[in-house]
Amino acid sequence: QVQLVESGGGSVQAGGSLRLSCTTFGYTWRRLCMGWFRQAPGKEREGVAAIASSGDSTYYADSVKGRFTISQDNAKNTLYLQMNSLKPEDTAMYYCAASYLYCGLDRRYNYWGQGTQVTVSS
Repeated sequence: QVQLVESGGGSVQAGGSLRLSCTTFGYTWRRLCMGWFRQAPGKEREGVAAIASSGDSTYYADSVKGRFTISQDNAKNTLYLQMNSLKPEDTAMYYCAASYLYCGLDRRYNYWGQGTQVTVSS
């Protein structure tokens, strides 16, 4: 079994920064990829950033390129999302996810966390 636990969400003013963390508990052997997704009220869940377990590849949605950075500490089984220059349109529930078969921004991930709320005010 795999459990993902996110933390680091909160409320911030536009232009501010937040860092999200996601710790994996359980089976991590042969995990291919970790990703961050977000879902705003009334909208579909969308991929924000993803990183291969090897660290060789990263993926970003166009809307966050240059502002968000995904990283991981495999020794701590922890995934991070550094979010800078936040905008009100970044407001959403953010989820981390783990994939054993796919790497990218589609929702084809095997395990999901419960989410952490990010609210950006103007």
